[in-house]
Amino acid sequence: MPQKSIMIATRGQGLYEFTDAAAAFVKSCAVDEGLLTLFVCHTSCSLLIQENADPDVQRDLKTFFARLVPPSSDPSMSWVIHTMEGPDDMPAHIKSALTQVSLGIPVSGGRLVLGTWQGIYLFEHRNQPHQRQIVMHLSV
Repeated sequence: MPQKSIMIATRGQGLYEFTDAAAAFVKSCAVDEGLLTLFVCHTSCSLLIQENADPDVQRDLKTFFARLVPPSSDPSMSWVIHTMEGPDDMPAHIKSALTQVSLGIPVSGGRLVLGTWQGIYLFEHRNQPHQRQIVMHLSV
């Protein structure tokens, strides 16, 4: 069962598409049918399958999550205890808990089964740049 890790460099909060890297991995495995599992090895970012045609979708998602879970310096977040790593850290953990750290995507005909406008994204929830590791595993 093929497996590979990739690193994604982030520049702060936002969505970082890596559909092409996942598709290239699947193609390199020469497997007709299977399941690609993606797993991000961090607790302050997450993985999403989301629209990749209109960048407004990404901006709206980022804005929604910022409103849903503001920085711990916001008065509405005065209940947060974990603040040692900065005002964006605990909110990042909450956002990660509300989304997902792993995805399963079917493979058919040697290709990812994604809809026309679907892309695979790392959703960075921290303000500072990070190096994020994603493990790709193809099961047959």
